[in-house]
Amino acid sequence: MTKTAFYAAVSALSATALGYWFLAPAGPVIEARVPIPANAPSQDAARPEDANEGTLIPGTGKPSKERGSWPGFRGKRRDAVVEGSPIAATWPESGPKELWRIPLGEGHAGAAVHNGCVFILDYDEAKKEDALRCLSLDTAEEIWRYTYYVKVKRNHGMSRTVPAVNDQFVVALGPRCHVLCVETKTGKCVWKKDLVAEYKTKVPEWHAGQCPLIDGDRAILAPGGTCLMTAVELATGKTVWETPNEKKWQMTHASILPMEFEGKRQYVWCASDGAVGVDAETGALLWELPEWRIRIATVPTPLDVGRGRIFFTGGYNAGSMMVQLAKEGDRVTVKELFRTKPFVFGSDQQTPIHRNGLIYGVIPGGYLACLSLEGESLWIDKEYEFGLGPYLMVDGRMLILDDHPPMLYLFDVDAGGARKLTSHQVLDGHDAWAPIAFVKGRVLLRDSKQMVCLDLR
Repeated sequence: MTKTAFYAAVSALSATALGYWFLAPAGPVIEARVPIPANAPSQDAARPEDANEGTLIPGTGKPSKERGSWPGFRGKRRDAVVEGSPIAATWPESGPKELWRIPLGEGHAGAAVHNGCVFILDYDEAKKEDALRCLSLDTAEEIWRYTYYVKVKRNHGMSRTVPAVNDQFVVALGPRCHVLCVETKTGKCVWKKDLVAEYKTKVPEWHAGQCPLIDGDRAILAPGGTCLMTAVELATGKTVWETPNEKKWQMTHASILPMEFEGKRQYVWCASDGAVGVDAETGALLWELPEWRIRIATVPTPLDVGRGRIFFTGGYNAGSMMVQLAKEGDRVTVKELFRTKPFVFGSDQQTPIHRNGLIYGVIPGGYLACLSLEGESLWIDKEYEFGLGPYLMVDGRMLILDDHPPMLYLFDVDAGGARKLTSHQVLDGHDAWAPIAFVKGRVLLRDSKQMVCLDLR
């Protein structure tokens, strides 16, 4: 039985088999995976009188002497591209060298790495607590953890975001839209925010999936609700600016893309009813794109492909869209350049990769594909069929983690096609959906209940 047939059978037998993300069958029609009302996040769950408001728990772990950095979602540039870090083209029969493996609470939260430490937002189901954990990159021994009470009902896992980190601060966004900022070295709490209480944010159907952004001395968040986007001073938690949300667009699972255009920095984000560009200095709304709206849920983050062009893609039969920004006086305009059908290029869950003028990704149906910046499908490799797992580009080679079972593949890719180099099953669970973290040849992967660190050098 092919994976597509397997997934279709599972979907027919159980409406709860897919909660948070989505599976698209390999055919011309994509069936919508709608939210399960009973599992939707509750905004008014009863809170015990003795609930943990915030506890710092020191550990015995020590930071690694390896000082590389993967400071958040998709790395430093949010592009999931690594250059100048050679990895082995083949692996032994036993697989790449495993450095450590640890259990985690059920979820899909990915890791950030900075100055020898691994940061991950976990969930302790027994205690009903979010737990921001700092671990040694060498051993995974815990250096510190900061916990606080929050009741999260399982909806195909709980936590599912990647923290953002710099030398001074770590910012994490929990499944019920609680934002936590702590000191990087000590775990001491600097400030906390409840986006639901402060901005009337509507928690997305499968819990919050937006990964926070640190840009300079600010944390950038997109709450939706009463505020479309906001910049918060890292050192104090004070609001720097807020973008009005007159149309009441809501939070999605997509993260914010920072980009430069005409010498000015802006933040691009896909809200519930369209995409927006926001001035990074003032928070002013620069442009709107209501034409890019995905019904049910929006997950992939937009791509900056250069020269003012932005590439949007998604699931639920959305396909893809390329737009061109232009400056007209004081205004920024947005022009559609092309659209693609989902089976030419689309993405149910992961954000594609742009490198050297080409866009790579796993399209609905599970096939690795390559698209030109003009919208031409250069190739679709149907020899291998992947699920909803993440992928990463390392020196022109793609690491792809299939989700069930969690099989790690290495491909050479270019405009001419994809050539498999090696593969190995690296985890024994399922739903391996979290973004990959990579630091100087070490790669961090997880499935729904465990994380592993491998040495690919």
